[in-house]
Amino acid sequence: MPFSKLGLSEKIIEGVRAMGYVDPTPIQLRAIPLILSGRDVIGSAQTGTGKTAAFGLPILSKLGQHRPNHSPRFLILEPTRELAAQVETAIRDYARFTDLKVSVVFGGVGYGRQTDELKRGADIVVATPGRLLDHLEQGTVKLDKVEFLVLDEADRMLDMGFLPDVRRIIEKCPRQRHTALFSATIPPQIETLIQWAMQQPETIEIGARRSPAETVKHVIYPVSDTQKTDLLLELLNRVHYDSVIVFCRTKHGADRVASTLRRAHHAVAVLHSNRTQRERQLALQGFRDGKFEVLVATDIAARGLDIADVSHVVNYDVPQHPEDYIHRIGRTGRAAATGDAFTIMVAEDASHVFAIERFISQKIPRVKLENFDYRYTALFEEAKPGAAAGGFPGKVRGGRVHGGYHFAPSGRKR
Repeated sequence: MPFSKLGLSEKIIEGVRAMGYVDPTPIQLRAIPLILSGRDVIGSAQTGTGKTAAFGLPILSKLGQHRPNHSPRFLILEPTRELAAQVETAIRDYARFTDLKVSVVFGGVGYGRQTDELKRGADIVVATPGRLLDHLEQGTVKLDKVEFLVLDEADRMLDMGFLPDVRRIIEKCPRQRHTALFSATIPPQIETLIQWAMQQPETIEIGARRSPAETVKHVIYPVSDTQKTDLLLELLNRVHYDSVIVFCRTKHGADRVASTLRRAHHAVAVLHSNRTQRERQLALQGFRDGKFEVLVATDIAARGLDIADVSHVVNYDVPQHPEDYIHRIGRTGRAAATGDAFTIMVAEDASHVFAIERFISQKIPRVKLENFDYRYTALFEEAKPGAAAGGFPGKVRGGRVHGGYHFAPSGRKR
C-alpha cells in the first residue's frame, strides 16, 4: 500500500514524495493508521526500521497549520543530543510543505537560540529530558497544550537514568493526549511507565530480534588483557576495511584508544558524552564524509545514529548488556549490505560473553589472528576437548580443524 492510501494529508504526502519515499516500511504501514485514528501506540522496533516517519507523518498530518505564539502541540523526547538533532531534521523534511514550526532542545550548547525559538512559538519540540526540564523551570516553555507525546528509544532513556526526568515531563503534559512509545526492548521499568502514561495502547512489534542481522559476520578474538591494544592495532593493519567504529565501555577508555590509534597514524574521530556538541557534530560529519576512517565511541553511537556504509565494528570492550551487543554490531551490515564485527575478549569478559550468547541463542566463533605473537591466557584452555560448558568451537585452517580455533587470515588494509 503506498503512502497516498494511508490517510495522510496532502502536504505531508508532498513531503514524503520530495524525500523519495515510495512504499511504507512494515512499522509505518501498521503505525500510521493507528495514530491517525487516535490510538496510543507502542512500537517495538529496531533502529533502521523507519519509526521516525511512522510517528512523524501521521502526527504532522493531524497538526494541520502553524498556530502563532502557541505552546508546543507535539513533543518528542530523545535520549541523546545526536538523536534529537537527527529526528528534528527528519521532522522538518516531512513538514517542508507546511508552515509548522519545529524547534530542537538539547544540552551542550547555549540557551539563547533555543529560548528565542520557544518564545516565538513552536508547534513541534524535539528534546532531550534534561535540557527540556531546564526550560520548564525557567518558564521559557509550557507543555499544557501538548496533544501528541512521543517517547523515542525509551529503553535507552532507561539505561541512561532519564526515566525520573521523563515522568516529571509527562506530569506537565495534559492528561488528555495521544502518546506513542518506541523501544527496541520493553523491560519491566518500561512496562510500568506504559501502564502509568498510556491509555489502552496498541502494540506493534516489527523486526524485534535477539540475533544479529544475517548480513553481519561476527567473531570473538580471545586475548590476554595486556595485549588488547596490540591486537586492535594488528586487526586494523591487516583487515580490508572502508570505515570502522571501535566501541569502548568508558569515555576515558575511548579517549585512550583514540590517542593510541592516532599515534599509529590512523585518522580518528571520538564520540562520547564529554565531547562538546560541536566536537560531536564534526566527528560524525567527518566520519560520514570519509575524513576519519575510524570512529572511537561509547554506546552513545550504538543506537539510532544515521551512519551508513560502516564496513566493520570492533568491540574493544565487551558490552555489559546483551542488547547493546546487537545494537553495536548492527552499525554494520545495514540496508542489506554485508559487514564484519569483531569482539576482543579478555578473561574478565567471560560472563558477559556467555550472557550475550544465551541472549542470541548461538555460540559466537572464537578466532585467532595468524602470526600474532599471543601470550598465554586461560581462555585458550577452554578450547580443548572436554572444556567446561561455554567452551570454544573448533577453528578451521585450510578447511581443517586446527588447535580448537579458526585462524583469521591476514589481509591488507585498503
